Amino acid sequence: MSSLPRLVFLRKIFYTAFPFPQQQRCSMKTALFRILFVILAMVLAVLVVRNDVTADEGMYPISEIHKINLKAKGLKIEPGEIYDPNGVSLIDAIVMVGGCTGSFVSPDGLILTNHHCAFGGVQSASTKENDYITDGFLARNRQEEIPARGYTVRITESYRDVSGEILSAVRETMELAERTKAIEKKMRDLEGDAEKQNPGKRAEVSEMFAGRNYVLFLYGFFRDVRLVYVPPRSIGEFGGEHDNWVWPRHTGDFSFMRLYVDPDGSPAEYSTDNIPYQPKKYLKVQPKGVEEGDFVFILGYPGRTFRHRTSHYLAYEENIRMPFVADLFEWQVRYMEELGKNDRAVAIKHDSRIKSLANVMKNYRGKLKGLRRLGLVARKQAEEKDLMAFIQSDPQRRSAYASILNDISAVYAEMTHEAPREMVLDYLLASSQMFGRAYFVHEAALERQKPDADRANPYTEKNFENSKKSAVRALQDYHEPTDRAFLKEMLAWGSKLTGKQRIPALDALFDKTDLDQALSTFLDKAYAKSKLDDEQFFLEVVGKEPKGIEAMDDPFVILARSLYPSYQELRETRQRREGALSKASALYVDIKEQFLKASFVPDANRTLRLTYGTVKGYSPGDATFHTPLTTLTGVLEKTTGVEPFNTPQKVIDLAKAKEYGRFVSKRLNDVPVAVLYNLDTTGGNSGSPLLNASGELVGVNFDRAFEATINDYAWSDSYSRSIAVDIRYVLWVTEKVAGASSLLTEMGVE
Repeated sequence: MSSLPRLVFLRKIFYTAFPFPQQQRCSMKTALFRILFVILAMVLAVLVVRNDVTADEGMYPISEIHKINLKAKGLKIEPGEIYDPNGVSLIDAIVMVGGCTGSFVSPDGLILTNHHCAFGGVQSASTKENDYITDGFLARNRQEEIPARGYTVRITESYRDVSGEILSAVRETMELAERTKAIEKKMRDLEGDAEKQNPGKRAEVSEMFAGRNYVLFLYGFFRDVRLVYVPPRSIGEFGGEHDNWVWPRHTGDFSFMRLYVDPDGSPAEYSTDNIPYQPKKYLKVQPKGVEEGDFVFILGYPGRTFRHRTSHYLAYEENIRMPFVADLFEWQVRYMEELGKNDRAVAIKHDSRIKSLANVMKNYRGKLKGLRRLGLVARKQAEEKDLMAFIQSDPQRRSAYASILNDISAVYAEMTHEAPREMVLDYLLASSQMFGRAYFVHEAALERQKPDADRANPYTEKNFENSKKSAVRALQDYHEPTDRAFLKEMLAWGSKLTGKQRIPALDALFDKTDLDQALSTFLDKAYAKSKLDDEQFFLEVVGKEPKGIEAMDDPFVILARSLYPSYQELRETRQRREGALSKASALYVDIKEQFLKASFVPDANRTLRLTYGTVKGYSPGDATFHTPLTTLTGVLEKTTGVEPFNTPQKVIDLAKAKEYGRFVSKRLNDVPVAVLYNLDTTGGNSGSPLLNASGELVGVNFDRAFEATINDYAWSDSYSRSIAVDIRYVLWVTEKVAGASSLLTEMGVE
């Protein structure tokens, strides 16, 4: 392990139309050529309109769908069939499953989502003897379906604008941190009131524009989610990290799950007495799929985008945060891969974490490349210069808006200066399960003494039980050598900070004259003495009052107690910054709308959104063009027999025999595997259904092309491409490879 890079890779962060020829007369031959030329031009014009006009930037909230002329873009159904606030529509088939999107595809609660979205559930059910990660999982009947532990399903039921109610809690005389706290408290109050009026539902206020617009969403919330069919890793993750964020793609990234409820239809914890959920709406699966140029759209729950942020935010991301995180995650992934190389039991513990960290790492590498390629910071700075000229040109605008960019700049300048210390504190908690668990125990004791409305989110009455369950579930993936290495590394980084960046608690704990020995001595004692990796012990102490926690001599709890003031100070600092940014950002969006004479689609925030466009290829570089459909033949061409390009023999045999069945594309004379399109997507859209112009399911969104990782900050029809597994491949694998024809019958596929 000593050969792996450690502190070196972070030092740079820490310290550093063709006109026709005009003729008076022409021959009959020339006249015929002209007619043919006009016809060709008309056809080309239609194709151009079809491929360019239908693509627009924007992940549209469901409240904004009626403002888009989707019929002119290519939609064949009525827009009201997508979203009808007074009836049943397509959005009733869309769910949030775990951190992804999924869709109901049968009347018995069958959910289609991504393989990587179901991965955590597969991992929790896997052992060295029953390795569902490698081999896949298939329930031949309902009784064989197994719990996807820790998974929940949310279904959007209603929404209402609560901007006025939220902002009524704010006073101009408030300190910035006080402003943030007032907004947070009002949001919780509204959520609590909504949940009291709607027992069994979940309410959540989402900020649509910082400091300006807020919407209260009401969700159906369900907890009994089960695995039905997950293909083997060699299909569901074909290409692995090598192909991640890459086109062309040949990954069968899909899985089936099922939602269960109490016999009376209400949400319930797992029970053998539960029955399949009966959705208001489920999607019709279209086994004919799509072809190049077809209109398509997605409904889903995209995570976060940041297109309305300033150049200061982008510079901080480009120069500070993303390089730090990408380098840290790359080292952690390599370390875990090395530990699990010769021990499958250890590898299973690491699989989900490796997958998550590697995904973020490569995403950030792509974003950094995109930021630099596009010169996005400089472009934003130029836009802001023009905006300031607009502000300065009018006395009233100057009075109201002149300071906003300076105010925002000051916040990010402070964040940049404090980044080394704050990054250590953030990733110290995120890197070590034992320290994170100890901090949870200590903070829970203090937070649970407060009124419910004043507690941090994990410790509120509605969240505390789930928070404890999440901490317990994490125990199954705990691996002491990994935890120890990660904790030692972060403590070393923290102990080497200098000047005002220093963390007092670490200065008191570790002798810097021989830091390595001091850390090793502490860790030897801590891991030998602590019992926080024992589920029963953890559950006993997590409910204790502060006096009980103070009396504990667990080394990790002592470390958490000593660092708690630093974390509280950081929390207060971030509330102050959030107050400043919220106030300035609201003004920033206001003046930008005045300047551009346009309103904006709010950034994605894990609320239900629509995006649309066409199946379309692209050119990622000079003299290179990618077509938008890959095939089963391409799977064979990539197959090497060695991970991550090892294909099941049954797939190889069926493909070579051209056993395509009814899932063949007549144009390609092959089974399409993945499809590319110019829709505007981001994280959280994983598992979103790709729908055709008739609202039928034709694919399952799972990724973006490498150039489109920049989507979080900017979208362009020239490079923003998203990827779905083609429904024909989903059905072909399910029927021909898994032999699960019953699932196709359940979905109504003939």
